[in-house]
Amino acid sequence: MTQTPFQTQIARFIWDSKYRYRLHGEPVDTTIADTWRRVATGVAGVESQHQDAWRRRFLKILTDFDFLPGGRILAGTGVAHDATLFNCFVMGSIEDSLEGILGALREGALTMQQGGGIGYDFSTLRPYGSPAKRVGNIASGPVSFMRIWDAMCDTLVSTGSRRGAMMASLRCDHPDIERFIDAKHQPGELRHFNLSVQISDRFITAVDKDEEWPLLFPVKAMADSSRTNGAIIERAWSGRHSTEPCLVVRIVKARELWERIMRATYEYAEPGVLFIDTINRMNNLSFREHISTTNPCGEIPLPPYGACNLGSVNLCRFVKAPFSKSASFDLAAVAQTVKVAVRFLDNVIDLSRFPLQAQQQQAQGTRRIGLGITGLADSLIMLGLHYADERAREEASRIMAEICHTAYRTSIGLAKEKGVFPYFKRDSYLQSPFIHALPDDIQQGIAEQGIRNSHLTAIAPAGTISLLANNVSSGVEPVYAFNYQRKIRRPEGGYQSYDLSDFAWQRWHLLHPGRPVPAYFIDAGGLTPKDQLTMQAALQPYIDNAIAKTVNVPVDYPFEVFKSLYRLAFGMGLKGCTTFRPNPVSGMILSAGRTMDHHCSDYACEAD
Repeated sequence: MTQTPFQTQIARFIWDSKYRYRLHGEPVDTTIADTWRRVATGVAGVESQHQDAWRRRFLKILTDFDFLPGGRILAGTGVAHDATLFNCFVMGSIEDSLEGILGALREGALTMQQGGGIGYDFSTLRPYGSPAKRVGNIASGPVSFMRIWDAMCDTLVSTGSRRGAMMASLRCDHPDIERFIDAKHQPGELRHFNLSVQISDRFITAVDKDEEWPLLFPVKAMADSSRTNGAIIERAWSGRHSTEPCLVVRIVKARELWERIMRATYEYAEPGVLFIDTINRMNNLSFREHISTTNPCGEIPLPPYGACNLGSVNLCRFVKAPFSKSASFDLAAVAQTVKVAVRFLDNVIDLSRFPLQAQQQQAQGTRRIGLGITGLADSLIMLGLHYADERAREEASRIMAEICHTAYRTSIGLAKEKGVFPYFKRDSYLQSPFIHALPDDIQQGIAEQGIRNSHLTAIAPAGTISLLANNVSSGVEPVYAFNYQRKIRRPEGGYQSYDLSDFAWQRWHLLHPGRPVPAYFIDAGGLTPKDQLTMQAALQPYIDNAIAKTVNVPVDYPFEVFKSLYRLAFGMGLKGCTTFRPNPVSGMILSAGRTMDHHCSDYACEAD
């Protein structure tokens, strides 16, 4: 272990304010080494044999930030207070009644109180203006109830809980879809939510063919529907397990609706889109679950009551001879770290508390984990590769393939040792398109031994934990700026400003003082949006969950070109797309004055 793991002031601040264990306000962790020991000891405590040996192995990958567990794991393992170790959850289906809505609100509040971000599909709620037969008035629609969730989240924040993060999604054929698209056009509206539209293959086809698009809702939920002249169409609706008759409430032009989504995203940075059929088609558990939304940052599509159990391999730690002609990436070393990290995250499932019993049942039934990467852009720089070059994408793909395949082989070994995940059905699981694309030995191993975890890979934003690791580039994002100022929320309120330098930039000037940086030191300003999207697509084949990525778009980027990014993302097989173009409502992620202060960045960080 290095004598001084913190090379930046912000790294120490992040540890002290977010991850350092305090009891009754007094520090228990004297140094970050104490934090690592606390976490390693707690996670090893799940082992039935050789606990001390596994504690040492877990400690080794934690030390000096080789492996960065999700923030809830760092903050909550081995502490006295009641907290979940899972970063985020997708909540249960919202029943379309006042009792159901208030029950769902209560479950959300309990989950957020223990530190979990939450995601919802609001498509089960009747559209605005439809009759509410029990009380004789009309429904106010999904967006109105989202405001109640937003107020709940705001209240929990004001009482001292961690900053809240929520995801709301809505089907592209829900009658209130336009209200949802426009919901955040006013400053301060639904500020604790990220919004995403569920985009179906059928809708994309309708846009391509310039067809009419029916907005509909299940007949049995629509009072007095028999007195309308609307057409009836069979659809599989959110929260249901089979198709059912749906009443066509209105008909719009598909291209006009798509244009409205794109224009809102261009002008206000929301909503994002979820390619929901791709998500379900590629889901390893499509034989038993239907997914309609994600966690707040989008890297884990989940069924009702599903949970995120996240960790990131810090790629910067595995670059040998950085900036030299012999620079290389140590695949063998990263594979050894992955083997231990998979077991670590699997143990977290059994160690964690859960706000709700349904969340515990889902987590233990699937044993989903999301092992990903951070520091990609800095690693490419240290290897002498330009983020936009094909060679960089090939190297990133090679690294991610090694991580994915090692994770799957490790999970097969864990199944032999500890048993398969309870919801495993061999023949059905092996039919997944993702599983079909894995090497033959992995498919054969699953057939013979089963597998411990239904899903294994995801790439999270990794914002805060990347700052903890001395400001390595976060997740798959390019370096935004090599030198900038960032404002970080203090636990007691207000913000602390820090002047930051990127990790690779620091390393270059340490090794080559006074020398100008080479051309491969490229930041987001030197990349096109397509460059960023193409890197994401290069990694997607090795990610069985999803990738959290925000494509940064310049203010002057043409709208017609902007729209094409989303069609490109769909064609590349991505599971969703999120862009950010600076705007008056949301502000800027990083301003020209090099100051970071943006609500979406806060969400990403809090999801760590």
